[in-house]
Amino acid sequence: MHYLDHNATSPLRPESLSAMTHALTISGNPSSVHANGRAARAIVEEARERVAALAGARAEQVIFTSGATESNNLALFGAAEGSLADDSKSETRRITRVFVSTIEHNSVLVAAGRLAERFPWIRVATLPVTANGVIDLEALRVALREGKGRALVAIMAANNETGMVQPVAEISQLAREAGALLLVDAVPAAGKMLLDFSFCDYMTLSAHKLGGPQGVGALIVADGAPLVPQLVGGGQQKGLRAGTENLSGIAGFGAAAHSLRDAEGERARLAHLTDHFELALKRAIPEAIVFGEGFKRLCSTTCFAVPGVTAETALIGMDLDGVMMSSGSTCSSGKVAVSHVLVAMGVDEALASCALRASFGWSSTMNDVTAAVASLVKLRERVRAHSSNGKEAA
Repeated sequence: MHYLDHNATSPLRPESLSAMTHALTISGNPSSVHANGRAARAIVEEARERVAALAGARAEQVIFTSGATESNNLALFGAAEGSLADDSKSETRRITRVFVSTIEHNSVLVAAGRLAERFPWIRVATLPVTANGVIDLEALRVALREGKGRALVAIMAANNETGMVQPVAEISQLAREAGALLLVDAVPAAGKMLLDFSFCDYMTLSAHKLGGPQGVGALIVADGAPLVPQLVGGGQQKGLRAGTENLSGIAGFGAAAHSLRDAEGERARLAHLTDHFELALKRAIPEAIVFGEGFKRLCSTTCFAVPGVTAETALIGMDLDGVMMSSGSTCSSGKVAVSHVLVAMGVDEALASCALRASFGWSSTMNDVTAAVASLVKLRERVRAHSSNGKEAA
């Protein structure tokens, strides 16, 4: 089997499996003061240090969650509600505007859309991207100048479908000049590029994109950034996210993050695989289109299309060949639909319906590249032959 869908879920790293297995032998609750509880707490805090190091943050800024979706929701709703606490001090501290780009993950887009329902004074607006899938900085600059009150900007560090790297430093500068808060969804980028938490107020991460377990993520919050908990009860994690910590999941998350502490060589290896895949694809199928080609993208991600071969047909055919890819974001209950990211980039719907994503990770090899290209060539020839037979019959 050839797995090229690491942006959806990266296979569990051996280091994470080992850490999780050990954690499962610890019977204590991390909040208990006895020996087993202290052992569990030590696992949580070591993982917190490791996740913080991956993001360039401090351990005390890390809140563990059930995954990126919860983290993004906690950041958006927690910031909006938290800004109300500052309202008595200054009207300008209250969040009244939220800006999200049109290429964000649905856990941001949908959550942002719900903000106005809970907080009627908040205006939510989307920001356009260029034809290359990069946020339009001038549009952001103009948007930040309009309206009263504080703004919150939500942007990906890099897109999960196309791999396009966003200008986070420039976005951060614009946000700070306007007194706005910045949420950076670093889920697709973590481990694939260097992260610098100092640019933002909130950052979200997910373990299973790194080779950690599913069901655990993190929200990193800057000192002084407004945040009100959305899950309350036990007072865990300084009262910011109630509930007994997922000990084995957090241990696996920490191990995955730790394995990426010196990832420059691994990033170079992934870039080599990605480059080889794109080169081999274009040589074998000259009409193939790589979206964002020539622009700064993640070292591990290729979003491409073979005109005339729909994504649904390709995914089924490749799966029969033992090659696993995706048609884009995989958080839509197995649906194969036209990517909202490509639509936002102005890609023709017929071409967008052919879009596929190959994403490489720690377990990827050159054999995966070779098998994927061979399967695509076979598919293209099969579709051509079927089309020719149909014309002859007509």
